[in-house]
Amino acid sequence: MSTSESQSETPETTSDAATTPAPEAVPAAPAPSSSNYAGSPYARGVYSGVADSVAKDRAMILDDDKRRARSLGIFVTVALLVGGLLGGTAGGAFAIWNLSSRGLVTPGVSSPATITVNAPLQASEITAVAAKAMPSVVTIEVAGDTGAGSGSGVVIDERGYVMTNAHVVSIGAQEPLVRVTMSDGRLFEAEVVGRDVLSDIAVIKIADEGPFTVMAMGDSNRLNVGDQTIAIGAPLGLPGTVTSGIVSAINRSITVGASQVPGEEDGQFDFDLPGGSPMVGTTISLPVIQTDASINPGNSGGALLNREGELIGVNVAIASTGGQGSGSIGLGFAIPANFAYRIATEIISGTGASHGLLGAMVTDAQSMATSTVTGAYIDSVTPGGAADAVGLRAGDIVTKFNGLPITNRIDLTAQVRTLPGGTTATMTYVRAGNSYTVEVTLGELE
Repeated sequence: MSTSESQSETPETTSDAATTPAPEAVPAAPAPSSSNYAGSPYARGVYSGVADSVAKDRAMILDDDKRRARSLGIFVTVALLVGGLLGGTAGGAFAIWNLSSRGLVTPGVSSPATITVNAPLQASEITAVAAKAMPSVVTIEVAGDTGAGSGSGVVIDERGYVMTNAHVVSIGAQEPLVRVTMSDGRLFEAEVVGRDVLSDIAVIKIADEGPFTVMAMGDSNRLNVGDQTIAIGAPLGLPGTVTSGIVSAINRSITVGASQVPGEEDGQFDFDLPGGSPMVGTTISLPVIQTDASINPGNSGGALLNREGELIGVNVAIASTGGQGSGSIGLGFAIPANFAYRIATEIISGTGASHGLLGAMVTDAQSMATSTVTGAYIDSVTPGGAADAVGLRAGDIVTKFNGLPITNRIDLTAQVRTLPGGTTATMTYVRAGNSYTVEVTLGELE
């Protein structure tokens, strides 16, 4: 039995006329491309108790033990990859920080992360990629009154702007102390420029004008399953760790717990888990690249690279067996670089991150007894919204968005949020056995 969860969106206004186009041939149901992991809260799936000391003004965090979802015959939990310690609890090889004076003390494993080539004639392609990209990958340490943690980041501007995950810099207080360690061992203080919780992307600024070595950008839209991937980050506090694998899947969508979501986005969902009771929690839907490159807590915000040493993704989550996040089992996820970089540049510019809005409440078509195709089932549309403007109505099933298959509500939400407000996209839906394709101009999620 599939999860039946409703995604609601904020109303917006538009003056587009609503018309019903001529029907097309109904396509075969697309193969599932996303997994509805009942995502673990930020930093919760790494060590038990991590989320318990989060400040009261944070959004409600779900209990991981109640949010396991069965997928492919195993229970999986998407765990965000913060290497963190909250409430003074130590674990593994993570650095232990003295928070009494908000100072950063790191007696744990730490060393410069430059690449030494001992046998040039035997060096592999991965060696070359690591040597090229390593100067642009940093280790981030965050400390605040309510806790501390560590993650990774990528230099995207020579002036010292670093892209990372929002949950990496949301572990401590609202204004945490941030320190960056470069691959050559240099230490710098940094400050948070901005966060976008809907994409889980944040930007920090190193307190030095540099110049710093900027990461080469790849094109995440040109990936194929089977392409080589290289991950660089600081898992378990081990900076400069390099692992490799392949692109296991593209156009995936997952849900993860959010530490905070703006009021305009109704993040309260009902989860109908097999054998469980409906629960309420705050989540976000993310489009991701799936890889089998080993990714572990502490890799959050780090680089996923192609064979040319170009950034194709920002590592964000892993799927782990059991109720608590364990190590890598070859199911890692990264936010596509094109999407992440757009959000980061909008944060730097000061305009704020832009996200599309469809103006519809949706659920999984598979949960409806009358459905004959997979997709996002329209429960209702917002009057005057983008969906209403193109004639979408309750009972329609969205099966494609901008050419990508939509197999459930998470797919649709993730793809809509990927585009900035005002973007025109193609959308295919099924109504009464007939298929229609329309162009929809998305609203702006305020």
